[in-house]
Amino acid sequence: MTPSPAEKPSNRAPVLAFSYSELVPPLARLMRDVSAQELMPRFRRVAAQKKHDGTVVTEADHAVEAALAKALPSIVDCPVLGEEMPPPQQTAMWKHAEWLWCVDPLDGTANFAAGKRCFGISVALMHRRRSVFGMIYDPNQDELFYATQGHGAFVVEKPAVDKPDAAHRLKLHPAVSLAEAHLEIGRLKRLGRLQTALRAHPPCRKFSQIGASVLQWCHLAAGRIDVFLHAGERPWDYAAGALILEEAGGRIATLTHDDYWRTDDAEAMWEQSVIAARHPALFEEWKRWVRMHY
Repeated sequence: MTPSPAEKPSNRAPVLAFSYSELVPPLARLMRDVSAQELMPRFRRVAAQKKHDGTVVTEADHAVEAALAKALPSIVDCPVLGEEMPPPQQTAMWKHAEWLWCVDPLDGTANFAAGKRCFGISVALMHRRRSVFGMIYDPNQDELFYATQGHGAFVVEKPAVDKPDAAHRLKLHPAVSLAEAHLEIGRLKRLGRLQTALRAHPPCRKFSQIGASVLQWCHLAAGRIDVFLHAGERPWDYAAGALILEEAGGRIATLTHDDYWRTDDAEAMWEQSVIAARHPALFEEWKRWVRMHY
């Protein structure tokens, strides 16, 4: 399928020559197949290496990305932006491609390399840096989360993950107060004064760091955690997950901007912080606390 938008707004999904629902079955099959063939056979069998930016990578990251990059254009014919591509190629594509697939082949690489079962694969279809469709697969729990802009978010749980028509819509759960909330954090050490405030005066009853951003987004959307804070994510970290959360009724901002999808500012969106909550009322309380201590 080739994108052929009839309109080009930045804040809502363009009208296409096909329905986004048509993407679900082939993409679900692809992600499960790539996980079974390229990812899980390497679990606990490969070592991690450090990249130029200090993050880690394994043979599995490259194998999964290569398999997805080969197959995704046959689903929708547009470029594939992957985490493991050369940086100059990444930034050029991010700035100039009207349509692209945004891929995190293995989020939670450090967990994967350490033998911890907390990692996932993320794929999003983006139009002018705005996610219009996203899917995340958790191979350890055999769960598939996906969302289409304006049409809701869904989860397919085992053993029906190979049957996307068995999906359950993610619904807004009742709000809790910030004091009762479960907080997930990403890159705590980069939060500066916020890190100090979180340790000295915890605003929530519990906080944790699972080390896999794409799963943090999904767990927030599903109501398994309540609030989320991250010091800085790249597009492949948030492209699918942020859409899934929004379509489940959650809210998102950055540390300094209420508009999370500043699609006209490619540089700002290349790495952005996250303040998020699964419920709008809790989001306002959480955002106030974070910005007060930032």
